[in-house]
Amino acid sequence: MPHLDRDDSVLVVIDAQPGFYGPDREDVDRALHGSALERGAWVTALAAAVGVPIVMTEEDPTANGPTAPGIAEVLPAGTPVLDKTVFGADDNPGIDAAVRSHGRGTVVLVGTETDICVAHSAIGWRAAGLRTVVIHDAVYSAGAGHRNGLNRLWQEGIELLSAKELYYEWLRTLPAVRAFDAEHPDLAHPPGFSL
Repeated sequence: MPHLDRDDSVLVVIDAQPGFYGPDREDVDRALHGSALERGAWVTALAAAVGVPIVMTEEDPTANGPTAPGIAEVLPAGTPVLDKTVFGADDNPGIDAAVRSHGRGTVVLVGTETDICVAHSAIGWRAAGLRTVVIHDAVYSAGAGHRNGLNRLWQEGIELLSAKELYYEWLRTLPAVRAFDAEHPDLAHPPGFSL
């Protein structure tokens, strides 16, 4: 596969809501979900900084709460936050239309849950002809769900990249990285990585 082109990418943040990872969930791996949310927020801020359109989904916000503050705070003004009633975001006409409205061929996914909504969305968009990439350290499911979801995505041929890999794919050259880091020092490295 060719490198990701930021001018051909749309970021979709799937259901980064506390109902899927919050304090009422006893089955969460606190370190895993904390780092996934932190990296999801970083990827969202990176997308905004390099001009990649962002589409947000929320599943039943009355029950699951609104998007995590760390992610909501870095969204560009006017970013759509769309209600998701079918687990695969691609099967929600409004979400699919929002993604396709940008005329881009690559969907990059972060959010929850790895084995259900993220997997269904990635598999659906891939089957519909879009290149789909899941940022494996910016998605989360509790317990064995995360590992199971990543295994299924891999078996289905979905591309899996880390947040760090995405950064270098979208920036592509040393001059671009140096210029970006100078302009956005807070985004120079994904959370948990150092160079």
